[in-house]
Amino acid sequence: MNAPPDSAGRPAVSFGEALRVWARIGLLGFGGPAGQIALMHRVLVDEKRWIDEGRFLHALNYCMLLPGPEAQQLATYVGWLLHRTAGGLAAGILFVLPGFVAMLALSILYAGFREIELVQAVFFGIKPAVLAIVVHAVVRIGRRALRGRLLIGLAAAAFIGIFFFDLPFPLIVLGAAAIGFLGSRLDPRAFAVVGPQGAAAEAGRLPDPVRPSLRQAAGVLVLWSGLWLGPLALLVLTVGPADVFTQIAAFFGKMAVVTFGGAYAVLAYVAQEAVGHYGWLRPGEMLDGLGLAETTPGPLIMVVQFVGFLAAYRDPGPFDPMLAGVLGATLTVWVTFTPCFLWIFLGAPYVEALRGNRSLNAALGAITAAVVGVILNLAVWFALHTVFGRVDEIRGFGLRLWAPDFASLDVAALLLSAGALVAMFRFRVGMIPTLAGSAAVGAALYFLA
Repeated sequence: MNAPPDSAGRPAVSFGEALRVWARIGLLGFGGPAGQIALMHRVLVDEKRWIDEGRFLHALNYCMLLPGPEAQQLATYVGWLLHRTAGGLAAGILFVLPGFVAMLALSILYAGFREIELVQAVFFGIKPAVLAIVVHAVVRIGRRALRGRLLIGLAAAAFIGIFFFDLPFPLIVLGAAAIGFLGSRLDPRAFAVVGPQGAAAEAGRLPDPVRPSLRQAAGVLVLWSGLWLGPLALLVLTVGPADVFTQIAAFFGKMAVVTFGGAYAVLAYVAQEAVGHYGWLRPGEMLDGLGLAETTPGPLIMVVQFVGFLAAYRDPGPFDPMLAGVLGATLTVWVTFTPCFLWIFLGAPYVEALRGNRSLNAALGAITAAVVGVILNLAVWFALHTVFGRVDEIRGFGLRLWAPDFASLDVAALLLSAGALVAMFRFRVGMIPTLAGSAAVGAALYFLA
């Protein structure tokens, strides 16, 4: 399947070439959303010149405003630009597939062989490195996003709202978007994160624009909503709402519409619900899952696959535990990523018609600032649960506080965390070497203790 040649007779991007590029991006997509977006920019804008800087940033703006993994949605959007629905499906699936396979294998290893002392030792060392990676993400995103006192204030307000008042993620994100949208009428530059759009270097390489159509939008909505929510409806009718598979589909289907700001912004909530409400995971296991997700390609939100695997593995019903885990992981990925295609295929024609809209860019700037505060909340939550063996939750007068038991301080975990932070900030060691080094040192300390 090839796009038609442009008016100047230059060859358009072939579907086969696009498949090879999307497979390459999927296999090399390490480093979280920032690294994945940078990889796509280098390949699509600088190397292949399939789209220009402005088109790339405009697509990224829209994806940042959506719930779900923005890097995967960005790949789907660009794939749609190049080859419409088939291109979007190819780009989105290939972005996720390598990470799904790798994460499934690691989840099986974790569930089946974690009692082996060496595996325990490795995970003891991974947790402090994950903490350092999250802190590094806060600083990296904050430097890019917090340009001015207004955006710094938004980030601080978001942190206070979620850490002390336990405000829901959608409320914080939608509130920030509203502030940015309205503030753009007064001073759009105060909320700007990205620069103006560049020249159309990709002119003629893309198919003709798709005009927004209510009929087409209705068809997309019906088809993809059915694919997304159909499994949940079938499970409710066949095994009932109390079954673990129904709970997995319902919880992660709900998360698909509230996970604004990417994986870091919602992992604390997922961990609290999976541990405290459902009992799927034990305290600290979310850090193990995030450590696994950090070492595999694809979106960091793939950590939810780990949660779904363990949930079904520990409550397998009539299935073999490993088979139940595989089914739980697959169901989790399905209800998490299917709506991503819905958002892109439904909204892309309209968003393309809004290129250059200042209010949209201002809303993006405000949301990005709020996300910094939300990720800071995750960093503090991880820090407390990494270096302390016991952390109590205290509620009163509308506030929520985390109170660590200082007698449970884990000195080795504290030293490993400090070492990982120094490695990343002082010596600029990459994520994978930091994880590997921390795992090796942690294993040594584990056996010496």
